[in-house]
Amino acid sequence: MPDLEDLKIFSGAAHPMLAQEVCSYVDIPVGKATISKFSNDNTFVQYQENIRQQDVFIIQPFAYPVNDSIMELLIMIDAAKRASAGRITAVIPYYAYGRSDKKDQPRVPVTARLLADLITVAGAHRVLTMDLHAGQIQGFFNIPVDELTALPLLTHYFREKKLADPVVVAVDIGISKRARDMATSLGIPLAIIEKRRIDNNDHTEVMNVIGDVAGKTAITFDDETDTAGSLTSAVRAVVNAGAKEVYSCSTHGVFTPPALDRINESNIHEMVVTDTLPSAANADSSKIKVLSVASLLGEAICRIHEGRSVGELFAEV
Repeated sequence: MPDLEDLKIFSGAAHPMLAQEVCSYVDIPVGKATISKFSNDNTFVQYQENIRQQDVFIIQPFAYPVNDSIMELLIMIDAAKRASAGRITAVIPYYAYGRSDKKDQPRVPVTARLLADLITVAGAHRVLTMDLHAGQIQGFFNIPVDELTALPLLTHYFREKKLADPVVVAVDIGISKRARDMATSLGIPLAIIEKRRIDNNDHTEVMNVIGDVAGKTAITFDDETDTAGSLTSAVRAVVNAGAKEVYSCSTHGVFTPPALDRINESNIHEMVVTDTLPSAANADSSKIKVLSVASLLGEAICRIHEGRSVGELFAEV
C-alpha cells in the first residue's frame, strides 16, 4: 500500500455520499471539517484537524444550489490555504457553467473562464474533474487540470448488456467525437442528431437523424442530461426513424425538473448516468441506472498524490 499518511480528503456539503465512497476506496477516513451558515446566509468553514503541509483534496461537484456549491468550495480552498496546506486539489466531478465557454452572443459572459479564475485565485494548486462540457475549459486554468472520463464505465456497462444490433446516437453534433469514441470502443456504428437551438431556454428543434437507426437498438449519448428536453426530442427522432428500442446515457445526471417526468413518459428503456451529482445518485425512477465513479476518482487521487500518471489509468481500462 502507498504511504497515505499526508493525504487528506475533505467533502463539501454538495455530495458527501460520493466523498465517503471515494474515501472507502482509498481506505482513509473523510477529513473532519465544519461547514455551516450564519443567520445572514454567510458560509463558515473550519478544518477540525491539522492539515499543515498535507496533500489536501476537496470533493465538491457544482450541484444545486449551484452558486452556493461554488462559493463553498472557494471558501474551503481559502481556509485550506490559510491553514498552510502543502497542496490543494479541487475535485469537481461536475463543473457547472460549462455551456458558457465562449462569447457566442453580444454582451454575454464567459462564465466557465470566470470560475477557473476564481478557483485559481482562491488558492487551488490543481483541479480534478470529469467530462467537461467543452474541452477548451481545461485551457481556462493556469494550473494543472486532470479531466477524467466516464466513457470506459459506460462502454463496459453496455458491452455487458449484449444489446441486439446496437447503434450509438450522438444527441447533437457537438458531442459526436466522444460518441464516436464510444461507438468505436463497442465496435458498433454511429448516428448523429442534427438539431438547432431556438433560444436560451433549453428549447431545441430536432432537424434530422444522420445515420441508420432503423430496426436497431439506439444508445443515445451526451455529456449531461439537464431538463431532458433535448434528450427526449432526440429519442422521438430515432423512434420516428425506426429504432426498435432506445437506451440513453450521459456522465452527469443534472435532472432539473421536469427531467425525470420526461424520461419516465418517454420511450427510453433505461437511462444510464454516473453519480457525479447527488441528483443522479438520489433519482427516484425505475428507468435510472446509476454507475459509481468513486473508484475512478479514488484511483486518480492516489495517482496524483503519488506523482504517477493519471492518463495511464485509462490505458489500463
